[in-house]
Amino acid sequence: MRVLLTNDDGLGSPGLLALARALRPVADVLVVAPEHERSAASHAITLHKPLRAVPAALGDTGLPAWATNGTPADCVLLAVLDLLGRPPDVVVSGINVGANLGMDLIYSGTVSGAVEATLFGIAAIAVSVASFTDIHWGPAAAFSAHLAQEVHRHGLPKDTFLNVNVPNLSAEKIRGVETTRQSSRRYVNRLEKRADPRGRDYYWLTGSAEAGSADPGTDAEAVAEGRISVTPLRLDMTYEELRASIRSWDLRWPLR
Repeated sequence: MRVLLTNDDGLGSPGLLALARALRPVADVLVVAPEHERSAASHAITLHKPLRAVPAALGDTGLPAWATNGTPADCVLLAVLDLLGRPPDVVVSGINVGANLGMDLIYSGTVSGAVEATLFGIAAIAVSVASFTDIHWGPAAAFSAHLAQEVHRHGLPKDTFLNVNVPNLSAEKIRGVETTRQSSRRYVNRLEKRADPRGRDYYWLTGSAEAGSADPGTDAEAVAEGRISVTPLRLDMTYEELRASIRSWDLRWPLR
């Protein structure tokens, strides 16, 4: 099994290193990651400046690795179209610092690394740990290595991928694995407006997850209750019920 690793926290992230170490005994591991953090890059790709990729070291692993000046999606593009020579069997994006639950998926560079692989027809997994501090990397790394083998064995349907969120608990405290649906969890955004020494305004974007979004059967509920969440997702975002309803609207061309 040939596995490409990427992330949005950058090549120096301990989550990427933990993931590489867990996969190394069971796969040929290659790494292409941003040279610095690209969190919340979503599916941005680089079009208006040169993309660069330079050989780099991932800790003491000795694994083939490259650092790029691009986004997570760029990393997968560079890897598949040039750096690796031949495509990987599986792409794992992560392990992200912080959960990617509910509407986080829209902003997530981690998830978009998996999405870009899916666009190439490569089985992909996005993995996150639900904490920003004192992170237990071991359970997420071990589960990701196991899941990558399962994905390689069983395959995934066309244009689908898996989004995994792991509670920040020690291995013995995790209460199993649940196959979930995406929650409606979203952030209430706020702007902090400040003034620089010259009196010019600038802003910091902040926010917090809204309460009450951990509905039964969702990714948010599973993680809140100490279980690993595995959410199967697809690229087709068509809302069929609304599509059927719109057919009854007064939509016409030419307009009169």
